[in-house]
Amino acid sequence: MLKRRIRRLLIATLALTGLTAAGLVTAVPASAAVFNTYGTGVNVRADAYLSSPVVRTLPGPTSIDVDCQKYGDLVTVSGGSSRWWAHVPALGGYVTVAYVAIPEDKLPGVAECGGTNPPSGDITLAQVQAMFGTRIANPSLVETGLPSLNQAMRDANINTPYRKAAFLATLVHESRLEYNIREIGDTRLYGGRGYIQLTGDFNYGPAGRYFGIDLLGNPELARSLQWSAPIARWYWTVARNINPFADQLNMGKVNAAIGYPAGAEDQRRCDSFKNAIRVLTGSVPGGIICTRSKALSGDTSKLSRTQFDALTKVGGGLG
Repeated sequence: MLKRRIRRLLIATLALTGLTAAGLVTAVPASAAVFNTYGTGVNVRADAYLSSPVVRTLPGPTSIDVDCQKYGDLVTVSGGSSRWWAHVPALGGYVTVAYVAIPEDKLPGVAECGGTNPPSGDITLAQVQAMFGTRIANPSLVETGLPSLNQAMRDANINTPYRKAAFLATLVHESRLEYNIREIGDTRLYGGRGYIQLTGDFNYGPAGRYFGIDLLGNPELARSLQWSAPIARWYWTVARNINPFADQLNMGKVNAAIGYPAGAEDQRRCDSFKNAIRVLTGSVPGGIICTRSKALSGDTSKLSRTQFDALTKVGGGLG
């Protein structure tokens, strides 16, 4: 494989200069592992996603002390590709493993990053059936998609009961938690597809650019097992910033962020949110907001994130 040959050559070259990881491990704490990057202009990002801010750029091959690694966006270079990112505390961010001089696509012997709020466990089929009952119409299909959906939740920091409940309650109403669903009767080229029912060229275009795929040219990718869950994560965290609304128990704002006009559906989704919290925690907290402010009562689907964020600041404590 070309990437492995290239990386092995780089490792051999680094060994001649005394910069191999094996020769430097003893110089750093036991909890860290030392690797070397290759190439020039390698970005260090604030998180494991290509949309994350660049905190610095490495001018050339650099020795990095890695404490953990995180599954994130795919990066493809001439030597190969990887979805894993090395967390380098001294640099204040993440470096794609695609630019680390190893033959593998994942750092050997390095733990996965737990984050400041480690996940409490993957969601199971039994849990979503308890949460949503007959809305889970195709259990085998839901179960097939759960590994990718759980990964997307980890990537999106959907790692608390409130966040999980808001995300799952939204998706069960959008798609019945079926990754490959197409909106019934919707014949539009960019009609609703996948977990989040991605709709409109104003979403297909940006989502495709974010992941480096041609969603405008091949919109069916939005309901593939490979991309349906990552696209839901993209919408939840990039097109919108929905986790904080879940933290506030504000399903009014969650529903507004999805983009449909206010109506009876808001209460149905809020009831599903409560059911999901009950399954995850054993009780339903007080203070859940199911309603929206007047500013958020219309169809907000075509608003930019900046425009939507501005509207959420109007209307006091309501959604």
